[in-house]
Amino acid sequence: MSAVLRASVLRRRGLRLPLAWRVYGAFFLYAFAMGGIFARLPEIQRAMHVAEGAFGLALIGTACGTLVSLTFAGRWLERVGHRRTLLALTALLPVFYALASTSGSPLMLFVLLVPAGLCIGAVEIIVNLEADRVEHQTGRRFMNRAHAFWSAGFFVAGLLGALMSRLGITPQVHLAIVVPVQALGIALLLGRFDAAPHRVASNTAAARLARPTWGVLMLVAVALSAMVLEGAGADWSAIYMRDVFGATSFFAGIAVATGALTQAITRFFADRFVDRHQPVAVARALLGVLGLGTLVVFVAPTGWTALLGFALMGVGTSAIFPLAMSAAAQRTDRAPATNVAALAQLSFVAFLLGPPLLGFVAQAFGIRWSFGIGLPLVALSLVAATTLRAR
Repeated sequence: MSAVLRASVLRRRGLRLPLAWRVYGAFFLYAFAMGGIFARLPEIQRAMHVAEGAFGLALIGTACGTLVSLTFAGRWLERVGHRRTLLALTALLPVFYALASTSGSPLMLFVLLVPAGLCIGAVEIIVNLEADRVEHQTGRRFMNRAHAFWSAGFFVAGLLGALMSRLGITPQVHLAIVVPVQALGIALLLGRFDAAPHRVASNTAAARLARPTWGVLMLVAVALSAMVLEGAGADWSAIYMRDVFGATSFFAGIAVATGALTQAITRFFADRFVDRHQPVAVARALLGVLGLGTLVVFVAPTGWTALLGFALMGVGTSAIFPLAMSAAAQRTDRAPATNVAALAQLSFVAFLLGPPLLGFVAQAFGIRWSFGIGLPLVALSLVAATTLRAR
């Protein structure tokens, strides 16, 4: 069957969805594909018999692949097209994570996570550009709501991981099951997906290398604490619950899902608050909640108290990155794809590279400090929040 015929069949089989809901589906499936492995990290680490530092270095494979993709994928995406790339890479992403879960050593895990990172970088550019373009096309703000569906996908993946662990299903079998489930979701939700038209009529092409400008660097500072602490929650919350409170694999997996759930709920309603109170005020309020949640996790005396902290961290990280993405996509100094790629490049490096390196902090000072070290970053983001501007 030719590629054209396959695409035609997929379009006929997909659900008829409004423009915004196609974008929501893309965000959900993207997060569902990448979220499953995080709830199973304690079991994967235990099977390798390695300490947090070595395990954290292995997790950097995802960051390396993501950095390469975010840096160089701009023009390639324009050439191949958003639809074709999105369908292919969201299907391949769970395959790479399933393969990575079979790793017997940190080096093998690192190598197998690199292609997963390559997929993440390209998909990250696509979904955020599509969200901004459909916002412009419909005249309605929904960037935060789109990211709510990302959080919802991550929550469902984390909850599924916890349930699989409770049932005694190995991480390898669990992540292999995700592959056909993801394929079915793509056929249903993205079968009729088509790329939205460019936000502005411009002859400016995306730069070959997405170099950050000063304005983008300020947006990175705004999002830095949210990205690092969101990544820390994904990478280390399950291991934190196991090491500090002796939690079962199921309860540790719930910690991953808790932050994603409160993040999803907050993002779903965030756009109306942004319209009413403007980005700077919303960002400062959320950063205050993020700092409080981080402090609660840092000093938590019980597992339930720690879950409250993770819930607050989910609220605090909810809209910071979407607000920064909207600001980057609306900058007119160069092609929107280039600014989005530059912001995503640095922010996702913080999200994917920073938390694995926190493994050395955990190994040297205790895993509580993997979260406590984020408090100064929250202060930096509060200072930089004035960079955000209302539409």
